[in-house]
Amino acid sequence: MYHRPLGVASATEQRTGGWRAVLSNASAYALLQRAIGSERSYTRFVDEFMRPRPGDRVLDIGCGPGEVLRFLPDVRYVGIDISPEYIEAARQRFGDAAEFQCADVRSADVPDEEFDIVLVMGVIHHLDDDGARSLFELASRALKDGGRMVASEAVWTEPQHPFARWMNKRDRGANIRTEDGYRKLALESFGSVEMHVRTDLLRIPYSHLLIECGRPIRRRAA
Repeated sequence: MYHRPLGVASATEQRTGGWRAVLSNASAYALLQRAIGSERSYTRFVDEFMRPRPGDRVLDIGCGPGEVLRFLPDVRYVGIDISPEYIEAARQRFGDAAEFQCADVRSADVPDEEFDIVLVMGVIHHLDDDGARSLFELASRALKDGGRMVASEAVWTEPQHPFARWMNKRDRGANIRTEDGYRKLALESFGSVEMHVRTDLLRIPYSHLLIECGRPIRRRAA
């Protein structure tokens, strides 16, 4: 249930009151993820879907405390997140093994056409349509030719396990979409978009939408 909250100025709708406020703490967030089986799901996501190679340049948008680094080979990794607490936790844990930026997706200092893989895990459903467009545009701009954006997001499906629907309704992200809703936004920045719904990645009933985007659409300045 890869939920890494990323604020995007006015483009974010994130419910953080009440019990959800606990998850803003990096340690509490990591504990919850382990309890629901995220170690197994991270491994399967990386091995079966992300498929990074040693030496790949990886950009992780909404990196949280950088937990995915434990499951990657020797890659050149850049993580960005708007949460200072998450970024500090990531820097303390991984030090010089990776680069971390505390930044909004619209102002992140990311070079063009430098990355083999852009990773987005549980971020897009925290963003309204304008924020999601900014994220897809950043990913498209950052990727090399032949590079891929891979993402995992909460999704509405029909049919859907009642507990998975219950979880979606209580998610901090206020913009969970259907598969078609995500696809329409992704196609504004990518020429190829493939999606698969998985319900077997956690110990609890939950619906993940796995998104793979290729053929970035380049928007050159006039």
